[in-house]
Amino acid sequence: MNFVEELRWRGMLHDIMPGTEELLNKGMASGYIGFDPTADSLHVGHLTQIMTLIHFQRAGHKPYALVGGATGMVGDPSGKSAERNLLSEDVLNHNLACVKSQLEQFLDFIRDVGKHITVNYMMAKDSVKKRLEGDTGMSFTEFTY
Repeated sequence: MNFVEELRWRGMLHDIMPGTEELLNKGMASGYIGFDPTADSLHVGHLTQIMTLIHFQRAGHKPYALVGGATGMVGDPSGKSAERNLLSEDVLNHNLACVKSQLEQFLDFIRDVGKHITVNYMMAKDSVKKRLEGDTGMSFTEFTY
């Protein structure tokens, strides 16, 4: 299963530019996800983006997690009804350091621990097979437990 098929299977893909799947199937590609450090912590809303980077890497591509500087001062206006407060440089630097530390811990864990557990091993477990074949499925948390 290629990267795009994996995302479709997981319900993580809504739309895709024409030609993207073909480009990704030709060989290694690079891609990034950007995080605005408007707070000093990641939240559950970031999980889909982080998981996409992990699937991207597992498919043989080169992922990048970017934490914005200037964009963090202004913030993403999406879904906002009023202009956001501008962050001071001190607050921005604090938020950058916190978000960077969280991303590093998550990615270090995946790198250091995840490399010792194959997906084949997990998929061969009867408990995993039964849950995946059932109506309820299995969360990432349970799968990696």
